[in-house]
Amino acid sequence: MSRPDEELFQVGVVVGIHGLRGDLKVQPLTPESDSLLFAREVFLSRGGREKENYVPSRTTRHKGNILLRLEGLEHISKVEGLVGSQVFMRLSELPELPEDEFYWFQLTGARVFDRRHGEIGEIVDVFTTAAHDILEVQGPFGEVLIPVVDAMIVEVDLEGRRLDVDLPDGLVQE
Repeated sequence: MSRPDEELFQVGVVVGIHGLRGDLKVQPLTPESDSLLFAREVFLSRGGREKENYVPSRTTRHKGNILLRLEGLEHISKVEGLVGSQVFMRLSELPELPEDEFYWFQLTGARVFDRRHGEIGEIVDVFTTAAHDILEVQGPFGEVLIPVVDAMIVEVDLEGRRLDVDLPDGLVQE
């Protein structure tokens, strides 16, 4: 079913088991993401081992996580060893987003330029807080944490791997 040349990305981590039918409790890396619900095939890897492919027989949201049942592993005894596994899916199975939205993984590695300070570095991580998403940027100014809010994000060029921002005074330590 899978083609080895297809690009995979990590969508979550198996944090537990739910019920006797072997539902894996997957914590998405992006808290509100439903991407895993669209996967026709998933890949699990634990402890740096090679990824193994599985076909989901059931996926559903449950208390901030996603419950994932795998074909042929529909009993708790068959999935206990999968807790702690990283969960991957194909990029090609991601749902399309509206024009002004993007996936976090698309931003990682992009260069960030501020209107006043010029290049401030490269995006190394994106994470969520109670208020909004945050871009972690590393560069000549050290670590800069940029809230993902319309007032600061001027332009996102995914193809050019560039993000233009207009940061308020004090956010960049000179």
